[in-house]
Amino acid sequence: MSLFALSLVLIAALLHATWNLVAKKAGGDSRFALLSSLMIVVLWAPVGIWAAWDTVPLWGLKEWALIFASGIAHLVYFNVLLRGYAASDLTVVYPVARGTGPLISSFGALLLLDEHMSLAGVLGVLAVTGGVFLIAGGPSLWARAHDPVQRRRVMAGLGYGAATGCMIALYTLIDGYSVKVMLISPILIDYFGNLARLPFMLPGALRKPAAFMESARALWKHALVLAAISPLGYILVLYAARLAPLSHVAPAREVSMLFAALLGGRLLGEGERGTRIAGAACIAAGVVGLATG
Repeated sequence: MSLFALSLVLIAALLHATWNLVAKKAGGDSRFALLSSLMIVVLWAPVGIWAAWDTVPLWGLKEWALIFASGIAHLVYFNVLLRGYAASDLTVVYPVARGTGPLISSFGALLLLDEHMSLAGVLGVLAVTGGVFLIAGGPSLWARAHDPVQRRRVMAGLGYGAATGCMIALYTLIDGYSVKVMLISPILIDYFGNLARLPFMLPGALRKPAAFMESARALWKHALVLAAISPLGYILVLYAARLAPLSHVAPAREVSMLFAALLGGRLLGEGERGTRIAGAACIAAGVVGLATG
């Protein structure tokens, strides 16, 4: 992986950890997801129109099918993630999701996109995955499991995290194929994928418009931050995927867990920062292996 591609991934990782912290603090649900998507449509419209002007009229059925599939995968991912944050700690849900997804997508890219990985790369993927356990709480997970209340929170976090990770792997492979094989602009994948999600979210909000407006008044600042930085972070990742193998880029993104471990522990008071930083160090070592392998 080139230094430039790795730099894009690192910037994206910081943005990703930041908006996940915002989403956790917002405590929103599907209404928050809709509000965020609507704000993305407005904020990113100039960039989306600019990127689409000469390209979209040339698209065929395959391009639109990939956009639609990406949009649905992202929709399911975000809603499962929000439910996980409502049921458990960010420092359990987030690392499990971010570790499961790249592990699946990396080996999926090796099989589906005919990519190759050296021994250093394979060890890097395993180091990233191993760091997940430590960031999620490490040995203390078992100690917490003896308390019925904590056990429910931990198990919920593990379940929602794993489900979120599967959706991460799905949209990563779809979008990776789109940018690497179909050469679709990362900007268009993110913007039109967001548009594709709106028809599925609007009916729920229209059934209870008063509840949606109440949620919008309470959470519009959180949604605005998410709408501003979430697309940028993912667009940078997709540009990095054009420059480097997807099987390297996907796990390298997980340096975001270093930021999440620090932010979640310090700002959310979720504790056990030492163990989680040790896990983040494993992830950082894995990223080095991926960058060199």
